[in-house]
Amino acid sequence: MKFLIIQTAFIGDVVLASALAESLSHLNHIEVHYLVRKGNEGLLENNPNIQKVWVWNKQEKKIRNLFKLTCEIRKEKFDVVINLQRFASSGFITCFSGAKKKLGFSQNPWSFCYDYKTSHNLHSNMHEIERNASIIKEWQVALAKPKLYPTETSWKRIETYTQTPYVCVAPASVWFTKQWPLDQFRKLTKELSHHYQVYILGGKGDYAICESLVQDCSNITNLAGQLNFLESAALMQKASMNFVNDSGPLHFASAVNAPVTAFFCSTTPAFGFGPLSEKQLVWEAKEKLTCKPCGLHGKQQCPESHFKCGKAEQSEIQYLSTWWTS
Repeated sequence: MKFLIIQTAFIGDVVLASALAESLSHLNHIEVHYLVRKGNEGLLENNPNIQKVWVWNKQEKKIRNLFKLTCEIRKEKFDVVINLQRFASSGFITCFSGAKKKLGFSQNPWSFCYDYKTSHNLHSNMHEIERNASIIKEWQVALAKPKLYPTETSWKRIETYTQTPYVCVAPASVWFTKQWPLDQFRKLTKELSHHYQVYILGGKGDYAICESLVQDCSNITNLAGQLNFLESAALMQKASMNFVNDSGPLHFASAVNAPVTAFFCSTTPAFGFGPLSEKQLVWEAKEKLTCKPCGLHGKQQCPESHFKCGKAEQSEIQYLSTWWTS
């Protein structure tokens, strides 16, 4: 059987959806394809459970590329299309894919043409990988965790960074209120630098934010924009600890079972996007706030103008810098 998984959202969503490929790999005579937005295809490189990665360029000629892609997918004669996206564009691809079975979430505007649909409920006490897996329950495959597969080149690329004990810090997020405040990260990296080499991770667009954490200290290095997705995941896997927001790097950690400390400011793990690593700690502000959570993705600024959900005491920062060593 030939399956197509559609997840054209953010980096973290693509990583979490890789769990479906892991689950389906246990079926006999299976071929899995995966559709992502342009820029995210590197996440699935070297994945032995995915035979082909399709790319939709949403940045240039979006609608034209959508129709062209849909026609190409239709020619593949998929047996099953699994749409994990809840936006109309992915629903359009699904409905006109020509697949024998079309599956997805009922919140998609095109779900009326699905053969099976289920609700994407953020208040179901389910992790996102469980919600995704509920779509394919017909095949009775075991729930799997997401997984990334760093290449041999990835491991060689990070080799020089792994000669001494180190930790990774990923301070950026697309959404401001998902980002633990930089002054907090600054205090944390200073504490960490007394005992570890500290690598600051991020994309090219995060360089300035990451550079602001580099103290006058030889053992804090800004690697923003220097490593690709799989190289970053490989570096995180060998780290003594990784400090991340509720964002893509959190799911990188889950996908390589890397130790992780995750900061949840305006959002909450109850939405189903918490860490899956064996060694993990979730930080949330001690103060009970009626304004938290303020949305699934957080906001570009605090609606209450105080951002109390991101404030930590110095004693907490000291604990965060050492908890995994005890």
